[in-house]
Amino acid sequence: MITGKELRSKFLQFFKDRGHAIIPSASLIPENDPTVLFTTAGMHPLTPYLLGQNHPMGRRLADVQKCVRTIDIDEVGDASHLTFFEMLGNWSLGDYFKEQSIKWSYEFLTDEKYLGIAPEKLSVTVFCGDADAPRDEQSAKLWLECGIKEDHIYYLPKKNNWWGPAGITGPCGSDTEIFYDTGKDDCSPECSPACDCGKWLEIWNNVFMEYNKNADGSFSPLAQCNVDTGMGLERAVCVLNGLKSVYETDLFADAVDCICKLANVEYGKDKDTTRAIRIIADHIRTAVFLLGDRLGITPSNVDQGYVLRRIIRRAVRYAMQLGIDKSGIDQIAVVYLNQYQDVYPELKENREKVIDELSREQERFGKTLVSGEKEFHKITDKLESKIIDGKNAFRLYDTFGFPIELTEELAHEKGLSVDVEAFKACYAEHQTKSQIGSEQHFKGGLQDNSEATSKLHTATHLLQAALRKILGDEVKQKGSNITAERLRFDFSFHRPMTPEEVAEAQRLVNDAIERKIPVIFEEMPIEEAREKGAMGLFGDKYGEIVKVYTIGDVSMEMCGGPHATNTGELGEFVITKEQSSSSGVRRIKAELH
Repeated sequence: MITGKELRSKFLQFFKDRGHAIIPSASLIPENDPTVLFTTAGMHPLTPYLLGQNHPMGRRLADVQKCVRTIDIDEVGDASHLTFFEMLGNWSLGDYFKEQSIKWSYEFLTDEKYLGIAPEKLSVTVFCGDADAPRDEQSAKLWLECGIKEDHIYYLPKKNNWWGPAGITGPCGSDTEIFYDTGKDDCSPECSPACDCGKWLEIWNNVFMEYNKNADGSFSPLAQCNVDTGMGLERAVCVLNGLKSVYETDLFADAVDCICKLANVEYGKDKDTTRAIRIIADHIRTAVFLLGDRLGITPSNVDQGYVLRRIIRRAVRYAMQLGIDKSGIDQIAVVYLNQYQDVYPELKENREKVIDELSREQERFGKTLVSGEKEFHKITDKLESKIIDGKNAFRLYDTFGFPIELTEELAHEKGLSVDVEAFKACYAEHQTKSQIGSEQHFKGGLQDNSEATSKLHTATHLLQAALRKILGDEVKQKGSNITAERLRFDFSFHRPMTPEEVAEAQRLVNDAIERKIPVIFEEMPIEEAREKGAMGLFGDKYGEIVKVYTIGDVSMEMCGGPHATNTGELGEFVITKEQSSSSGVRRIKAELH
């Protein structure tokens, strides 16, 4: 039986022994990346370095990255889908390529010193080639040399074996995916890892970025070829231990046991109950990590805060169905805080905040449910038939958090029924719109390192310095989002700024711009940077060596983003809005003219 802790340790030590610097997990809230709400893969925090910037820790890196994906949130409850997960990854930034990557992957998976998987249990897929790029015979040959049998190598098209670009243009390339054979034997002779019959479980993906997709749709070779690999910790532990579900691994065992005791139910005995247990276990874990993140988001009605609110309320709804009260939710959260605090110290630092925010959100949700019941009675009082239509049922779900089961239950008490099929149609339409919105979020591609964003990034440093001068040391960056058109800066502060304070912040930034101060870049050990007084919530994500940008006597920050070389390049700084982002966090939007 291999535990999550053991797999993390084995993976990182393996690559450390092979010259990789071990970097800590970045925040779940992307730094200055407008393309995504959350860090959804190990590559997101490393985007600038995949595009050619020098990483302070070198060209070989390995990490365990915290990730959140919510596009499949409604699938959570099955055997494998999760909203929070950990991604093991190793990286080559223009260093080694296919040969070394494949051989190391095979060694780690099959050598008895590491995972010791029998080679015959593994199959791999490689790119079959098309008009844009040739068939990946090199990867296939390397797998044969390692010991993978020829009939365990499958050539598949782009939809299966090609990564990227994340947007319309950018780095991309073929990948080779590694699958574990579960032993399922009732499949057709044509079954391959492209099939979703359950025979094949993907455990590792090696992406070889060697092309750039251009605006006209053509592909050209990259100056720097990169390797980007990803192994999902939860799924790998599940596969390696021969378990049927990720929820049966040690990563969930204590939380599932806690839920079962609180609800006086048995996991695995009843399909609906088991699904509810899984949803609660997954969603509370995700909420703990988002609330405990160094960038400290809290539930709100916009962006990351909205997703967090939905996750917490969904967990609470299923907990209520099992008879678990508010104190029970807190107990489940404590299980995760205790379990992960040694791996992710920020959870220990933010322990009280996690519990407090969970409690507050449950109280808010309780009031919302009361409002929802009032709305339910308004709807039913106006009914001309005995059926609640799908639109009203969906409105109760979307606006007031009523699960369809609760609406049906209340309807039954009044001798009414619910048009569940019409509700499902409204729900499907909502999902489609959400997916389109998610895709639009990606449309701009990877992090934009253009001249415009470099200027706005530099302006963000000036803004934080101005805010601390006006409002005091309480001000600390809680996140930023920069596009080519504007900056958005979130910071800790307990009240709205006055119009005079906003005007003064704008004046101080413009004063620094008018002084035409050089922006000085240095790389140094993180302790030295801190001793010099450099600010930065993001220093921990780079490891021992950090990038420091100094702007005269105005600002010194640890940062990895693109910058102007002189403040005089920025133009006129204009604050367009100051507003609340979430509890104890304010948000400023600004532009450069």
